Amino acid sequence: MSPEAAIGRFLTSLKTPARILVAISGGSDSTGLLLLLFEALKATPNARISLCAATVDHALRSGSADEARDVAALCGSLGIPHNTVVWQGEKPKTGIMAAAREARYGLLAEAAEALGADLIVTGHTADDQRETLQMRGKRTEQLSTGIADAVLFDRRFWILRPLLFSSRADIRRFLSTRGVHWIDDPSNEDMKYERVQTRRQLSLNMVAETDVDTAAQRRLAYSSSGVKWLDSYFRLHGGLLGQVIPDGLRQDPAVFDYALGRLTAVFGGQPFVPGRVQMERLLAFAANGKPGRMTVGRVVFDLRRDGLYLARESRGILPLKLQPGETGVWDGRFFVRNGSTDVIHVDAAHAIDIDEGSSTRFPKAAWKRATASAPALSAHNVPLSAEIGRLVEVTPHFAPFDRFLTRFDFTFADRLSAVFSRAPYAEPPLRSIDGKTI
Repeated sequence: MSPEAAIGRFLTSLKTPARILVAISGGSDSTGLLLLLFEALKATPNARISLCAATVDHALRSGSADEARDVAALCGSLGIPHNTVVWQGEKPKTGIMAAAREARYGLLAEAAEALGADLIVTGHTADDQRETLQMRGKRTEQLSTGIADAVLFDRRFWILRPLLFSSRADIRRFLSTRGVHWIDDPSNEDMKYERVQTRRQLSLNMVAETDVDTAAQRRLAYSSSGVKWLDSYFRLHGGLLGQVIPDGLRQDPAVFDYALGRLTAVFGGQPFVPGRVQMERLLAFAANGKPGRMTVGRVVFDLRRDGLYLARESRGILPLKLQPGETGVWDGRFFVRNGSTDVIHVDAAHAIDIDEGSSTRFPKAAWKRATASAPALSAHNVPLSAEIGRLVEVTPHFAPFDRFLTRFDFTFADRLSAVFSRAPYAEPPLRSIDGKTI
């Protein structure tokens, strides 16, 4: 799709009024995104859509601050409010790309809040999509959805990618016809990075895009069917013990695979679903019907006559220390906000207090296992008093969804949020996707 057509369709799809934060690095893709949006909105002044922009200076190269100033000058010339946000502090020695990505989205969310934006857009293109699919294809034979066109970040801001089906070459042609220059990041030529290696190896065929659409439609269907499966066959006990009733083990294998994989990630506090080999072992165990236990993804699965129980295993649960006013995620499963004036510690309960009335409804061993993995709060080496405890917020955290939630999994995640008595996720700021009303 031409960049101009892609932007036109994107603006038509938005719920209005809307204020868009454009993430702009100064490279061709993000500069093109900013200018395309600016021109389209200038041509339709009554669209009730406004622009602002932000540049993340990762402070990894000597010239990055100058580049950010150049971007700020471009935004100023267009009358677009712009903030530069800097990645402060010591940088990790390994995994720098992943750490930079995490920091970048956190800083963009802060900028969006400061500038009053409703959503964030990034300049990812079809070229980025092909590279991502190629890299993921080396790790798994499963059909991948690749880069999602819409992702909810930190339960707060939707990140949209309007140019995901447009080519970098077409964006650069658009900029060249307007005499607009862009910055070439030297790291884009550094062969030590996997993405750069992949870029060099890729051919120009476009088969990947068709595969992406197939995978996306399949994932959306599983998410929708997974909601019906949750409502019919899944039970949550005390916020800690999950139960799949026997009929739930005999449903459509693909839907069961989808739902159980994501429940495993949630109960295990892991950001990703277990790998294919692990899931196949788990599904075979559940289908066998023979009572027993197995552990996958830090979750103990206990198969009984009345269903499959799942709870966090007791090993590998690390403590969390929070200063007054600090927040953190404990064990990937609970968000904790320390509103007290004390330093608090969060650890596994270990000591088990069983409600006999409750435990008669399901196996006592499974309930003990679940309650032993519950968060226990203390200060000065003693349990929190009721008075201090009221100042500490503890809520369930969904590791595979709460930081980055793609639109493909939104329906399932939102229903699971209700099962755990959590607030719903923010709805996508769109009235249509791919030209279809939602």
